[in-house]
Amino acid sequence: MGFREEYGGLLEGIAAEADEIAMRYFRNDAMRVERKADGSAVTNADRSIEEMARDRVAKSGLALDVLGEEMGETRGGAKARLIIDPIDGTEEFARGISTFGTLLGIEHDGEIVAGLVSAPAMGVRWHAYRGEGAWRGGQRLGVSQVKQLRDAMVVTCGTDRRKEGEDLQRMRRVVDAAKNSRGFGGFWQHLQVAEGAADAAIDLRMHAWDIAPLLLIVEEAGGRATNLAGERTIYGGSLLTSNELLHEEMLGYFH
Repeated sequence: MGFREEYGGLLEGIAAEADEIAMRYFRNDAMRVERKADGSAVTNADRSIEEMARDRVAKSGLALDVLGEEMGETRGGAKARLIIDPIDGTEEFARGISTFGTLLGIEHDGEIVAGLVSAPAMGVRWHAYRGEGAWRGGQRLGVSQVKQLRDAMVVTCGTDRRKEGEDLQRMRRVVDAAKNSRGFGGFWQHLQVAEGAADAAIDLRMHAWDIAPLLLIVEEAGGRATNLAGERTIYGGSLLTSNELLHEEMLGYFH
């Protein structure tokens, strides 16, 4: 049995119900926004989606543990686990901006083998299964062929005061070296790399649940995904995605 056959039904089911929950709260007075200890936003929709996903995993019959942004890690000794960010882009979601989505990844023996991102307000869903390519709906994705940073479109997480430090200065130097840049942030910018619309994307601070499906989707589109130290991991605290051709040149700015 392939990874799509094993996990596709679960991921699609979670995504469909997550879309319904998110849109029930989006631009609606039913939404409640709180602040975590680190100052980031969390809403009642985030919690509802993660609770639903965990319930679906429990009822699926699959041997899966769960790691989620809002409820942490549940261990049952399984070799595989669902990694979920119920709403990536919660700040945007809370403000009524459409660039938010549910991020789902399956990690099996330390490798991400399935990934799905659903952005209901944009009406878009991306997915990948290891060895089967990356897709936006029914369209297969492929990265760009830009070979030099001076010719590239680079998208970044932006330059707010929480990102002060050497990496921020290095990111600014990358932006200055690129032909064009934009500040999108979040999952969307890395999927623009997978689609070939942008040539590279940088996020200075990321968690495993932010990265899991993005790493797979970018790789299956022919690109490369690492942290800023060049390590291929979802646990490295940052994310640099590219069309692969630009990757070493960009990593040079962070070393």
